[in-house]
Amino acid sequence: MVFSNNDEGLINKKLPKELLLRIFSFLDIVTLCRCAQISKAWNILALDGSNWQRIDLFNFQTDVEGRVVENISKRCGGFLRKLSLRGCIGVGDSSLKTFAQNCRNIEHLNLNGCTKITDSTCYSLSRFCSKLKHLDLTSCVSITNSSLKGISEGCRSLEYLNLSWCDQITKDGIEALVRGCRGLKALLLRGCTQLEDEALKHIQNYCHELVSLNLQSCSRVTDEGVVQICRGCPRLQALCLSGCGNLTDASLTALALNCPRLQILEAARCSHLTDAGFTLLARNCHDLEKMDLEECILITDSTLSQLSIHCPRLQALSLSHCELITDDGILHLSNSACGHERLRVLELDNCLLITDVALEHLEHCRGLERLELYDCQQVTRAGIKRMRAQLPHVKVHAYFAPVTPPSAVGGGGQRLCRCCVIL
Repeated sequence: MVFSNNDEGLINKKLPKELLLRIFSFLDIVTLCRCAQISKAWNILALDGSNWQRIDLFNFQTDVEGRVVENISKRCGGFLRKLSLRGCIGVGDSSLKTFAQNCRNIEHLNLNGCTKITDSTCYSLSRFCSKLKHLDLTSCVSITNSSLKGISEGCRSLEYLNLSWCDQITKDGIEALVRGCRGLKALLLRGCTQLEDEALKHIQNYCHELVSLNLQSCSRVTDEGVVQICRGCPRLQALCLSGCGNLTDASLTALALNCPRLQILEAARCSHLTDAGFTLLARNCHDLEKMDLEECILITDSTLSQLSIHCPRLQALSLSHCELITDDGILHLSNSACGHERLRVLELDNCLLITDVALEHLEHCRGLERLELYDCQQVTRAGIKRMRAQLPHVKVHAYFAPVTPPSAVGGGGQRLCRCCVIL
């Protein structure tokens, strides 16, 4: 028997402490806790701070109390580099102050959904955690501009900041933040509904290293703000503008002329964008890999033709509710380099002109993994089955709405149930 409750177990005799510690360093938090109960020797080894450099409580226990975080911080001390408290709604400012004081080498901190925390937590991080690089404050709704001022003063190494749904943030907070954190590479501002173009001007002035920016549902943003971002952040690779309903082709033109490295563009519900803007974008941004164009209701097959010609790396494309797209557009896509080699996901929900002919074209997309066809009323079960005979690995999601046969008119007929199919 290798393991024993006796500290003289064979493994403890044969392996030096340093090697056992190295082995323990690969274990997750649950396994470490179990090992700590084996023997006194293993308890010491398992609870050694060097084994607790990365902790994620989300898959272990989210209903933790603040004292648990305090105990972790005392156990780990300066060893802890990465901590996720995602969803730990019971953790508040007091315990995070203790954490910040004890874990001054923390680099990656996830507080997503920790709704009890306020500006006080950010003051603590600013004061004690100068090495912080990655901070997630998603849905921490009590966070205000004061937090951003504190972070800018004490956490100048910050590279990633997620402020999604912190809807008290305004342009003044963004200005304070970027003045101190000029090395930001990713800034997520989803649902920060008070932000407007002036906030983007501040980002333009200071964040020249920015690679990823999310402005989803920042409905006050206009073309002027997007143009400023594009001019000041030429390294931009990922941009989310979904829900920014005021934008026009002027934004796409700015992206095309200033951000040639763009890989991801999410522009769902930007209903004023047209083929002209996407044509210029495709001709200048050849690295595009993912595009969400849901409800860009003015685009036609012309956009697909340009993407097919100029964007050979395209892997995921959403065209849901783009009701002018036809089978010809899918033909362009399927015959292209990206269609043959790269395309993995295609969403065509509510594309009313798409028929089974489009599915025949998609048989050329050998790498296709997922196809969305909800409410494509001219697509049939037979068409889907024929396509899957050629591409058996593809997951097809389709919804066949209830229809009434002609014989049912005038009463007496039965409604035929055509249901959701995942094939």
